[in-house]
Amino acid sequence: MVTEQFKKKLDQFLLAFGLSLMLGIMILGQDFRDSLGTAMSVIMDPVVVILGADNLHIVLFIMASITALYASLIQKYTIDWDLMRNTQEKMRVFQKEFREAQLSNNTALMKKMEEERKSMMEDQMEMSKQQFKPMAYISIISLPLFMWAYHYIKGHGAASLVFPFWGEQILTDPVFGPFQHWIFWYFIASLAVSQLIRKALDVGGV
Repeated sequence: MVTEQFKKKLDQFLLAFGLSLMLGIMILGQDFRDSLGTAMSVIMDPVVVILGADNLHIVLFIMASITALYASLIQKYTIDWDLMRNTQEKMRVFQKEFREAQLSNNTALMKKMEEERKSMMEDQMEMSKQQFKPMAYISIISLPLFMWAYHYIKGHGAASLVFPFWGEQILTDPVFGPFQHWIFWYFIASLAVSQLIRKALDVGGV
């Protein structure tokens, strides 16, 4: 039987690992990103061979779907959605009442509400903690997959995809700013699948 102490240690390890990946990509730079992408090629390159290099958009769609499912499950079971809904509703009511007190220059009521604000800030801090924890978990899967795609596509500069209304576009060409076409496709696919999964799992709705 898994003990509570083991669960706690595993939780701490996963959080530390996820956070290390996030910091590594931001701080350690290109060498770390390439190393992470290369490591994932052991798993992902055979997938490309099976589906075919011409179907890279399908590979990216599968990756986006895996990330969306994983992220939705993590968020469903690590975030207290009731707390989030209640806190946001209380904040909306509080802001409305505080604004009315300001307009009527009701200093006594404003002073009383300042005490209430302190309690609400504690709930918001708890919300922020709950939102950060899933990010660390999600990064364990999403960042290595994303870095593999980045590493693979960088080495296949001629790879292209036919977009509706745009026609055929080179995946490494920028859509706007630093965002390349493959990132745009990955984002759109992930967003679409995520909405379906979150609806099915009843995740969010805040």
